[in-house]
Amino acid sequence: MQPQSFHQIVSDDFAAVDGIIRQQLSSRVPLVEKIGDYIVSAGGKRLRPLLVLLCGNALGFSGERLRLLAAIIEFLHTSTLLHDDVVDMSGMRRGRSTANALWGNAPSVLVGDFLYARSFEMMVTLGSMPLMHIIAQATRVIAEGEVLQLSKVRDATTTEETYMEVIRGKTAMLFEASTHGAAALAEATERQSEALRCFGDYLGIAFQLVDDLLDYRGDAETLGKNVGDDLAEGKPTLPLIYTMREGSPEQATLVRKAIQQGGVQDLKAIVAAVESAGALDYTANLARDYAKRAIACLDDIPTNPYRDALVELTEFSIARVY
Repeated sequence: MQPQSFHQIVSDDFAAVDGIIRQQLSSRVPLVEKIGDYIVSAGGKRLRPLLVLLCGNALGFSGERLRLLAAIIEFLHTSTLLHDDVVDMSGMRRGRSTANALWGNAPSVLVGDFLYARSFEMMVTLGSMPLMHIIAQATRVIAEGEVLQLSKVRDATTTEETYMEVIRGKTAMLFEASTHGAAALAEATERQSEALRCFGDYLGIAFQLVDDLLDYRGDAETLGKNVGDDLAEGKPTLPLIYTMREGSPEQATLVRKAIQQGGVQDLKAIVAAVESAGALDYTANLARDYAKRAIACLDDIPTNPYRDALVELTEFSIARVY
Protein backbone atom coordinates (compact mmCIF):
# COMPACT_ATOMS: atom_id res chain seq x y z
CA MET A 1 0.00 0.00 0.00
CA GLN A 2 1.32 3.46 -0.87
CA PRO A 3 1.17 6.16 1.81
CA GLN A 4 0.18 8.63 -0.92
CA SER A 5 -3.34 7.18 -0.92
CA PHE A 6 -4.22 8.66 2.45
CA HIS A 7 -2.05 11.76 1.97
CA GLN A 8 -3.71 12.66 -1.31
CA ILE A 9 -7.17 13.25 0.13
CA VAL A 10 -5.89 16.14 2.28
CA SER A 11 -2.93 17.17 0.11
CA ASP A 12 -4.02 20.83 -0.18
CA ASP A 13 -4.49 21.10 3.59
CA PHE A 14 -1.15 19.36 4.13
CA ALA A 15 0.63 21.91 1.95
CA ALA A 16 -1.07 24.73 3.84
CA VAL A 17 0.07 23.21 7.16
CA ASP A 18 3.64 23.20 5.90
CA GLY A 19 3.30 26.90 5.13
CA ILE A 20 1.98 27.61 8.64
CA ILE A 21 4.88 25.67 10.18
CA ARG A 22 7.47 27.68 8.26
CA GLN A 23 5.73 30.96 9.05
CA GLN A 24 5.54 30.16 12.77
CA LEU A 25 9.24 29.25 12.91
CA SER A 26 9.98 32.95 12.57
CA SER A 27 12.20 34.28 15.37
CA ARG A 28 14.35 37.36 15.94
CA VAL A 29 17.13 34.95 16.97
CA PRO A 30 18.73 33.47 13.82
CA LEU A 31 19.91 30.25 15.50
CA VAL A 32 16.33 29.43 16.54
CA GLU A 33 15.18 29.65 12.93
CA LYS A 34 18.22 27.75 11.67
CA ILE A 35 17.78 24.75 13.98
CA GLY A 36 13.98 24.82 13.75
CA ASP A 37 14.08 24.88 9.96
CA TYR A 38 16.68 22.09 9.89
CA ILE A 39 14.63 19.61 11.91
CA VAL A 40 11.28 20.55 10.33
CA SER A 41 12.69 20.28 6.80
CA ALA A 42 13.81 16.70 7.58
CA GLY A 43 10.19 15.84 6.79
CA GLY A 44 9.42 12.45 8.24
CA LYS A 45 6.03 10.78 7.98
CA ARG A 46 4.13 13.63 9.66
CA LEU A 47 1.47 11.17 10.72
CA ARG A 48 0.27 13.27 13.64
CA PRO A 49 -0.75 16.38 11.67
CA LEU A 50 -2.14 14.04 9.02
CA LEU A 51 -4.34 12.46 11.71
CA VAL A 52 -5.61 15.90 12.71
CA LEU A 53 -6.63 16.69 9.13
CA LEU A 54 -8.23 13.30 8.46
CA CYS A 55 -10.15 13.19 11.76
CA GLY A 56 -11.47 16.74 11.41
CA ASN A 57 -12.60 16.15 7.84
CA ALA A 58 -14.15 12.79 8.77
CA LEU A 59 -16.38 14.79 11.13
CA GLY A 60 -17.19 17.34 8.44
CA PHE A 61 -14.90 20.00 9.89
CA SER A 62 -12.19 21.68 7.83
CA GLY A 63 -10.50 25.01 7.25
CA GLU A 64 -7.82 27.23 8.71
CA ARG A 65 -8.46 26.34 12.36
CA LEU A 66 -7.97 22.64 11.68
CA ARG A 67 -4.79 23.37 9.73
CA LEU A 68 -3.47 25.44 12.62
CA LEU A 69 -4.09 22.56 15.02
CA ALA A 70 -2.19 20.24 12.69
CA ALA A 71 0.77 22.65 12.76
CA ILE A 72 0.57 22.87 16.56
CA ILE A 73 0.75 19.10 16.85
CA GLU A 74 3.77 18.96 14.54
CA PHE A 75 5.52 21.66 16.61
CA LEU A 76 4.90 19.65 19.78
CA HIS A 77 6.21 16.50 18.11
CA THR A 78 9.29 18.27 16.77
CA SER A 79 10.09 19.73 20.18
CA THR A 80 9.99 16.26 21.74
CA LEU A 81 12.33 14.98 19.01
CA LEU A 82 14.87 17.69 19.81
CA HIS A 83 14.72 16.84 23.51
CA ASP A 84 14.72 13.07 22.94
CA ASP A 85 17.85 13.19 20.79
CA VAL A 86 19.69 15.02 23.56
CA VAL A 87 18.51 12.58 26.23
CA ASP A 88 19.36 9.56 24.05
CA MET A 89 22.60 11.14 22.75
CA SER A 90 21.43 10.22 19.25
CA GLY A 91 23.54 11.18 16.27
CA MET A 92 21.16 10.18 13.48
CA ARG A 93 17.47 10.71 12.79
CA ARG A 94 15.49 10.47 9.54
CA GLY A 95 18.67 9.53 7.71
CA ARG A 96 20.78 12.53 8.67
CA SER A 97 22.63 14.10 11.60
CA THR A 98 20.55 15.20 14.58
CA ALA A 99 20.44 18.86 15.62
CA ASN A 100 22.40 18.12 18.79
CA ALA A 101 25.11 16.41 16.76
CA LEU A 102 25.49 19.56 14.65
CA TRP A 103 24.89 22.40 17.11
CA GLY A 104 25.28 20.78 20.53
CA ASN A 105 22.91 19.85 23.34
CA ALA A 106 22.18 23.27 24.84
CA PRO A 107 20.88 24.93 21.62
CA SER A 108 18.81 21.82 20.81
CA VAL A 109 17.10 21.82 24.21
CA LEU A 110 16.42 25.55 24.07
CA VAL A 111 15.00 25.46 20.53
CA GLY A 112 12.83 22.54 21.67
CA ASP A 113 11.56 24.83 24.43
CA PHE A 114 10.89 27.55 21.84
CA LEU A 115 8.78 25.15 19.76
CA TYR A 116 6.81 24.08 22.85
CA ALA A 117 6.13 27.70 23.73
CA ARG A 118 5.22 28.61 20.16
CA SER A 119 2.74 25.73 19.95
CA PHE A 120 0.87 26.98 23.03
CA GLU A 121 0.99 30.54 21.70
CA MET A 122 -0.66 29.29 18.50
CA MET A 123 -3.18 27.28 20.50
CA VAL A 124 -4.37 30.35 22.38
CA THR A 125 -5.49 31.88 19.08
CA LEU A 126 -7.86 28.93 18.58
CA GLY A 127 -9.70 29.90 21.78
CA SER A 128 -10.85 26.39 22.68
CA MET A 129 -10.53 25.51 26.36
CA PRO A 130 -11.42 21.81 25.78
CA LEU A 131 -8.58 21.64 23.24
CA MET A 132 -6.15 23.38 25.57
CA HIS A 133 -7.04 20.89 28.29
CA ILE A 134 -6.33 17.96 25.95
CA ILE A 135 -2.98 19.35 24.76
CA ALA A 136 -1.81 20.47 28.21
CA GLN A 137 -2.59 17.06 29.68
CA ALA A 138 -0.89 15.34 26.75
CA THR A 139 2.35 17.28 27.16
CA ARG A 140 2.46 16.33 30.85
CA VAL A 141 1.84 12.65 30.14
CA ILE A 142 4.48 12.64 27.37
CA ALA A 143 7.05 14.11 29.76
CA GLU A 144 6.14 11.50 32.38
CA GLY A 145 6.48 8.73 29.79
CA GLU A 146 9.93 9.95 28.81
CA VAL A 147 11.06 10.14 32.44
CA LEU A 148 9.67 6.65 33.13
CA GLN A 149 11.57 5.31 30.12
CA LEU A 150 14.74 7.03 31.31
CA SER A 151 14.34 5.49 34.75
CA LYS A 152 14.18 2.01 33.16
CA VAL A 153 17.30 2.33 31.02
CA ARG A 154 19.58 -0.68 31.69
CA ASP A 155 16.91 -2.16 33.96
CA ALA A 156 16.54 -5.78 32.84
CA THR A 157 13.69 -6.35 35.35
CA THR A 158 11.33 -4.07 33.38
CA THR A 159 7.99 -5.79 32.81
CA GLU A 160 5.74 -5.76 29.74
CA GLU A 161 3.20 -3.79 31.77
CA THR A 162 5.75 -1.04 32.48
CA TYR A 163 6.87 -1.05 28.85
CA MET A 164 3.25 -0.52 27.73
CA GLU A 165 2.94 2.36 30.20
CA VAL A 166 6.07 3.92 28.69
CA ILE A 167 4.93 3.71 25.08
CA ARG A 168 1.41 4.86 25.92
CA GLY A 169 2.94 7.98 27.44
CA LYS A 170 5.84 8.80 25.17
CA THR A 171 4.26 7.91 21.81
CA ALA A 172 0.55 7.07 21.91
CA MET A 173 -0.38 10.18 23.90
CA LEU A 174 0.46 12.57 21.07
CA PHE A 175 -1.43 10.39 18.58
CA GLU A 176 -4.38 10.55 20.98
CA ALA A 177 -4.03 14.32 21.37
CA SER A 178 -4.08 14.64 17.57
CA THR A 179 -7.30 12.68 17.09
CA HIS A 180 -9.03 13.80 20.29
CA GLY A 181 -7.96 17.42 19.71
CA ALA A 182 -9.45 17.40 16.21
CA ALA A 183 -12.72 16.11 17.67
CA ALA A 184 -12.72 18.85 20.33
CA LEU A 185 -12.08 21.57 17.76
CA ALA A 186 -14.85 20.15 15.56
CA GLU A 187 -17.18 20.14 18.60
CA ALA A 188 -17.98 16.48 17.96
CA THR A 189 -20.50 14.54 20.02
CA GLU A 190 -19.23 12.95 23.20
CA ARG A 191 -19.44 9.51 21.61
CA GLN A 192 -17.49 10.54 18.51
CA SER A 193 -14.92 12.37 20.62
CA GLU A 194 -14.31 9.29 22.75
CA ALA A 195 -14.17 7.09 19.65
CA LEU A 196 -11.42 9.23 18.11
CA ARG A 197 -9.56 9.48 21.42
CA CYS A 198 -9.42 5.67 21.68
CA PHE A 199 -8.53 5.39 18.00
CA GLY A 200 -5.48 7.61 18.49
CA ASP A 201 -4.40 5.77 21.62
CA TYR A 202 -4.56 2.30 20.01
CA LEU A 203 -2.96 3.49 16.76
CA GLY A 204 -0.10 5.12 18.67
CA ILE A 205 0.58 1.91 20.59
CA ALA A 206 0.54 -0.14 17.38
CA PHE A 207 2.89 2.37 15.74
CA GLN A 208 5.45 2.21 18.57
CA LEU A 209 5.30 -1.59 18.72
CA VAL A 210 6.24 -1.69 15.04
CA ASP A 211 9.01 0.86 15.68
CA ASP A 212 10.49 -1.37 18.37
CA LEU A 213 10.12 -4.39 16.10
CA LEU A 214 12.00 -2.61 13.31
CA ASP A 215 14.91 -2.00 15.65
CA TYR A 216 15.71 -5.69 15.03
CA ARG A 217 14.18 -6.32 11.59
CA GLY A 218 14.91 -3.11 9.74
CA ASP A 219 18.01 -1.67 8.13
CA ALA A 220 19.67 1.68 8.77
CA GLU A 221 19.25 3.06 5.25
CA THR A 222 15.49 2.44 5.20
CA LEU A 223 14.82 3.38 8.82
CA GLY A 224 16.91 6.55 8.85
CA LYS A 225 18.44 5.45 12.15
CA ASN A 226 20.88 2.80 13.25
CA VAL A 227 19.52 -0.71 13.73
CA GLY A 228 20.02 -1.70 17.35
CA ASP A 229 19.84 1.90 18.62
CA ASP A 230 17.44 0.99 21.43
CA LEU A 231 19.66 -1.86 22.52
CA ALA A 232 22.75 0.38 22.42
CA GLU A 233 20.97 2.77 24.80
CA GLY A 234 20.00 -0.06 27.15
CA LYS A 235 16.26 0.38 26.54
CA PRO A 236 14.26 -2.74 27.49
CA THR A 237 11.75 -2.82 24.63
CA LEU A 238 9.14 -5.55 24.15
CA PRO A 239 11.22 -7.88 21.91
CA LEU A 240 13.89 -7.96 24.64
CA ILE A 241 11.42 -8.27 27.51
CA TYR A 242 9.66 -11.18 25.79
CA THR A 243 12.96 -12.95 25.05
CA MET A 244 14.03 -12.72 28.70
CA ARG A 245 10.63 -14.04 29.79
CA GLU A 246 9.99 -16.76 27.20
CA GLY A 247 13.38 -17.56 25.64
CA SER A 248 15.89 -20.18 26.72
CA PRO A 249 18.07 -19.50 29.79
CA GLU A 250 20.98 -18.75 27.45
CA GLN A 251 18.92 -16.29 25.39
CA ALA A 252 17.58 -14.61 28.52
CA THR A 253 21.08 -14.24 29.96
CA LEU A 254 22.43 -12.80 26.70
CA VAL A 255 19.67 -10.19 26.50
CA ARG A 256 19.80 -9.33 30.20
CA LYS A 257 23.53 -8.70 30.00
CA ALA A 258 23.13 -6.54 26.87
CA ILE A 259 20.46 -4.35 28.52
CA GLN A 260 22.51 -3.92 31.69
CA GLN A 261 25.70 -3.03 29.84
CA GLY A 262 24.30 -1.18 26.83
CA GLY A 263 26.10 -1.26 23.49
CA VAL A 264 25.70 -3.48 20.44
CA GLN A 265 28.71 -5.78 20.72
CA ASP A 266 26.46 -8.86 20.59
CA LEU A 267 23.88 -7.38 18.20
CA LYS A 268 23.91 -10.28 15.72
CA ALA A 269 23.48 -12.86 18.49
CA ILE A 270 20.69 -10.83 20.10
CA VAL A 271 18.84 -10.37 16.80
CA ALA A 272 19.04 -14.13 16.34
CA ALA A 273 17.83 -14.70 19.91
CA VAL A 274 14.77 -12.42 19.71
CA GLU A 275 13.86 -13.99 16.37
CA SER A 276 14.17 -17.60 17.48
CA ALA A 277 12.43 -16.93 20.81
CA GLY A 278 9.37 -15.70 18.89
CA ALA A 279 9.68 -12.18 20.33
CA LEU A 280 9.38 -10.41 16.98
CA ASP A 281 6.30 -12.38 15.97
CA TYR A 282 4.78 -11.70 19.39
CA THR A 283 5.42 -7.96 19.01
CA ALA A 284 4.06 -7.95 15.44
CA ASN A 285 0.91 -9.80 16.48
CA LEU A 286 0.33 -7.38 19.36
CA ALA A 287 0.73 -4.44 16.95
CA ARG A 288 -1.87 -5.99 14.63
CA ASP A 289 -4.22 -6.50 17.56
CA TYR A 290 -3.99 -2.83 18.57
CA ALA A 291 -4.48 -1.78 14.94
CA LYS A 292 -7.69 -3.84 14.81
CA ARG A 293 -8.88 -2.20 18.00
CA ALA A 294 -8.12 1.23 16.51
CA ILE A 295 -10.13 0.48 13.36
CA ALA A 296 -13.05 -0.82 15.45
CA CYS A 297 -13.20 2.57 17.21
CA LEU A 298 -14.11 4.18 13.89
CA ASP A 299 -17.51 2.47 13.88
CA ASP A 300 -18.95 5.61 15.50
CA ILE A 301 -17.52 7.91 12.81
CA PRO A 302 -19.59 8.67 9.68
CA THR A 303 -18.70 6.57 6.63
CA ASN A 304 -16.87 8.79 4.17
CA PRO A 305 -13.55 8.88 2.25
CA TYR A 306 -11.73 10.48 5.21
CA ARG A 307 -12.77 7.68 7.54
CA ASP A 308 -11.62 5.19 4.88
CA ALA A 309 -8.27 7.01 4.77
CA LEU A 310 -7.93 6.60 8.56
CA VAL A 311 -8.37 2.84 8.11
CA GLU A 312 -5.75 2.83 5.34
CA LEU A 313 -3.37 4.86 7.48
CA THR A 314 -3.76 2.36 10.32
CA GLU A 315 -3.08 -0.58 8.02
CA PHE A 316 -0.03 1.17 6.59
CA SER A 317 1.32 1.91 10.08
CA ILE A 318 1.68 -1.78 10.88
CA ALA A 319 2.70 -2.93 7.40
CA ARG A 320 5.49 -0.36 7.07
CA VAL A 321 9.19 -1.13 7.02
CA TYR A 322 10.35 2.35 8.12
